[in-house]
Amino acid sequence: MTGGASAPLVAVRGLKMHFPIYGGLLRRRVGAVKAVDGIDLEIMAGETLGLVGESGCGKSTVGRAILRLYDITEGSIRIGGTEIGALSQAALRPHRPQMQMVFQDPQASLNPRMTVAAIIGEPLSEHTTLSAGDRTARVHELMDAVGLNRAFAGRYPHEFSGGQRQRIGIARALALNPRFIVCDEPIAALDVSIQAQVVNLLEELQDRLGLTYLFISHDLSMVRHIADRVAVMYLGRIVEIGPRDALYDTPAHPYTQALLSAVPEPDPDQRDGRIVLTGDVPSPAKPPAGCAFVTRCRHAFDRCRSEKPVLQAVAGGHMAACHLLDGTSPTTAGATAASGAPSSIQQGA
Repeated sequence: MTGGASAPLVAVRGLKMHFPIYGGLLRRRVGAVKAVDGIDLEIMAGETLGLVGESGCGKSTVGRAILRLYDITEGSIRIGGTEIGALSQAALRPHRPQMQMVFQDPQASLNPRMTVAAIIGEPLSEHTTLSAGDRTARVHELMDAVGLNRAFAGRYPHEFSGGQRQRIGIARALALNPRFIVCDEPIAALDVSIQAQVVNLLEELQDRLGLTYLFISHDLSMVRHIADRVAVMYLGRIVEIGPRDALYDTPAHPYTQALLSAVPEPDPDQRDGRIVLTGDVPSPAKPPAGCAFVTRCRHAFDRCRSEKPVLQAVAGGHMAACHLLDGTSPTTAGATAASGAPSSIQQGA
């Protein structure tokens, strides 16, 4: 699935998305929720980059910010060589066809008052000058591509199952022949029996149409199946990124190690010790001054509480943001978490 282009199709630098907090009688700004706090990403043409992390870490915000569904706080976003980070919403309109999104909840993302034909055909009406007959032909073509019976074009979303509704959403995203699609947890709201079908459909469409995906999910098993590279996010920052097999086989960041230890393993003899995280997740309105993971990491020492770690090479495109990787060793006095907190990572059965 990985493309051979030398320049990335999507290049993100220093992306920040801060949401203001207002308080007091005069509703003045008193702070900000730092949902995304300075991340760098590159996605090559034809590649799938998986973005994983626990709920609330900022994964979905990253996807929406890259597509400029939000006006970003800071940073650079280049798609197909065009800088879109600072463009107004009006100036973005000509660029919308090349970047689309598949949303998490297919029922909430489809207008219940529109037929399937109208939903899939709406992008064509907004961005093309196709005749009514050509639009209908294109809608039927898209329904065929995602495995929907074109005879159902006049039906409404509530008449379909969850998996079928997600196929409608995928067809809508494909209507304008995009190059880049953000898949925001596209299988999270579906039955387990349907999830594999939708993921297989996304892979087939990618191979056939040369699509590039940012696949956002908390399902690490599914990400391992579909992604070429994986980025791990925690509290608005990328803590580890690398080729799929390298990251899953030899995770370098303590948070990634804890996530992977929780993935169900069908053969109990193949399981290593479960890493149980304790301690509290800091508020994104007041993140730690140093490492974002410092309040839950048993390896934390003084430097972790005062200095933000930067992504550094582990091996072959595999990078992680952890002070332990540069040869620094926690001292006996600094090995416990701040404020006398107990060890935050425990080995269990």
